[in-house]
Amino acid sequence: MEQEKIDQFLKIVPAVRGLLAERTGNEDMPYRPVILNSCGQESEDSLYIEAVEASGSCDEIKSTIKSAIDSYAKQHGATPATIKIENFGTLGVSEKVVESDLALQNKVALVTGAAGAIGYGICAALLANGCFLAVSDLPGKRLDDFAAELEETAPGRVIGVGIDVTDEKSIEDGFCSIIKAWGGIDIVVINAGIALVSHLNEMDLEAFRKLEKVNVEGTLLTLRQSGRLFEIQGTGGDIVVMSTKNVPCPGAGFGAYSATKAACHQLGRIASLELAKYGVRVNMVAPDAVFSEGKHKSGLWQEVGPGRMKARGLDEKGLHEYYRNRNLLKARVTGRHVANAVLFFLTRQTPTTGATIPVDGGLPDATPR
Repeated sequence: MEQEKIDQFLKIVPAVRGLLAERTGNEDMPYRPVILNSCGQESEDSLYIEAVEASGSCDEIKSTIKSAIDSYAKQHGATPATIKIENFGTLGVSEKVVESDLALQNKVALVTGAAGAIGYGICAALLANGCFLAVSDLPGKRLDDFAAELEETAPGRVIGVGIDVTDEKSIEDGFCSIIKAWGGIDIVVINAGIALVSHLNEMDLEAFRKLEKVNVEGTLLTLRQSGRLFEIQGTGGDIVVMSTKNVPCPGAGFGAYSATKAACHQLGRIASLELAKYGVRVNMVAPDAVFSEGKHKSGLWQEVGPGRMKARGLDEKGLHEYYRNRNLLKARVTGRHVANAVLFFLTRQTPTTGATIPVDGGLPDATPR
């Protein structure tokens, strides 16, 4: 898609979606979102909006669209079912697609780094609570198979979006694909991350830079694109950054991961300060030792596990038991547990932003100090 068209999708369509959202009167969930698709069929009573200049300011774009929607509603006594924007296309509006009272009904969620143990647990929970879900990872068969598996459980509510979080254009294109499918995004779970096992005096600089690109720059670029979208959509939003117990409690031989995830965590805290004025909440979840969820394995532990097993003279089962037994509750931490922490924030059980939930069975050494 040419850049001009991408700019239109990233600015105009979320503005339309935000202006069509219904106010609920609930301070925690102030808007009931609609689902838009860019393949709507024009009809005689479609709302027609003259050309909107995508290069205009956020306020200018929203003012033009709002005037047209308000005029239509005054004339017809209802909001439009289809909207035709000059030189752009026709949008179809679905006010209620998931027929239930699910907590996240009609919300559009993006999960980056989705095709693993934690990602699967989060994705399954989002679908169970009514979301339309964009699962993202590096393009390829792994992502395609992952999306197809989830699609079987929620037909019509899952798309796979290949995104390289280290590439600005890839992130922009990915957001555009989601907006084209459903009109906008309400939830972003930043889960993409990679690991490296190396002591500082042996660490390869290029290997460290690779982690920095994914864990730090990937988080920054995703936060930046999310903030821009939430500002123009105007209905708030939720971001959850996947942190780790290694932020308050780093491990020897795990310096690159610990340092880059600490930067990732701090970016999330800063985002909570900067995005609150748009009604956006940004929180962190810090898990430890999540090896698998169902048949889905942790990419991090595939990297880290062999060295840990060798160092401790354990097989895979023994390593799992070692990490279970070192926490206070002797709990086996799963992707489902991480998903429950994510849902606590997304369902807005408390008025909270900038906070962290540890999901580690209780680790005294990881208590902030």
